[in-house]
Amino acid sequence: MQRSGSEGLTSEESTLVQKAVERDAHAFGQLYDMYVDRVYRHVYYRVSNGADAEDLTQQVFMKAWQAIGGFRITASPFVAWLLAISHNVVVNFYRTKTGRVYIEADILAADSPSSPDFAAEMSLDQQRLRRAILQLRDEEQQVLVLRFMEGFAFAEIASLLKKKEGTIRVILHRALTKLRGILEKEAD
Repeated sequence: MQRSGSEGLTSEESTLVQKAVERDAHAFGQLYDMYVDRVYRHVYYRVSNGADAEDLTQQVFMKAWQAIGGFRITASPFVAWLLAISHNVVVNFYRTKTGRVYIEADILAADSPSSPDFAAEMSLDQQRLRRAILQLRDEEQQVLVLRFMEGFAFAEIASLLKKKEGTIRVILHRALTKLRGILEKEAD
């Protein structure tokens, strides 16, 4: 797929986004199909509950459809805009839940070793890591997820969060340092 200049979009995505901005529901549906799994994964990682993640993912796309007319093509990919919306939806979700945090075991991938001991150990490690990440500040969590789960470059994260690239690097470094400390403390 070709990139369309400095916009950070593929030519296909750029065309779909432009049509969606013009309120073409079919084009928006295609964007939905392209990104629903990524948005769901992003939301699920933050809420750790499948049912809530499904509901929140639908809210993200409803809000995106409502706001698509105001979308402006920038250096960030379209999916970054969706993830910014998902961040706000998750923040609102936690505001209404008065501290309720889910820690649910992840479904193991089909190609994972089938040993019950291995599966149990992996599940415990994932839960431990998720609990540790949830102890970080919201901004630190978001940078970690965008960098390591979503694979965004520092420049894309900076554009998305409206911060300087150096600031994103500092936030990530501090988050990783805190995370290491939390995990070491828990291991003792």
